[in-house]
Amino acid sequence: MRSSEAAVGLRRAAAPDAASAADVWLRSFAAALPTVVRPHSDDEVRAYFREVVVPLRETWVAEAADRVGTVGVLVLDGNVLSQLYLDPDWRGRGIGDRFLALAKERSPAGLSLWTFQVNKPAHRFYERHGFVAVEFTDGAGNEEREPDVRYEWRP
Repeated sequence: MRSSEAAVGLRRAAAPDAASAADVWLRSFAAALPTVVRPHSDDEVRAYFREVVVPLRETWVAEAADRVGTVGVLVLDGNVLSQLYLDPDWRGRGIGDRFLALAKERSPAGLSLWTFQVNKPAHRFYERHGFVAVEFTDGAGNEEREPDVRYEWRP
């Protein structure tokens, strides 16, 4: 384990984490999905994290010991892995692996998630962790109107 991996802690998010978690989402979305149209402004995303995600969903954050703020965010909504985003500078350090292990622990009967079809790195990541693509859509059911794929993990 690299020291950068050991220096990152995962914990449940609290109200003061909403802005930092939203900022991770914004940076990650911009870096990973530059061709996907975002239907909401930065301020709307921040309000959503503040008013819905952190207070109403099981939200976890990853924090680095040597950095102020959040470097990753995981959101669970029952057995749905709603969101998993990492700061682009913190990808490839095992944080996503740890988040998925946590999600599987929190939902041992199985998980499902949606990701965009253009997000091939996400497909490889989830498939490496035992998720299987079970449904492909034309995007008519999401706000971005972007073709997506639903993945499931069953123990």
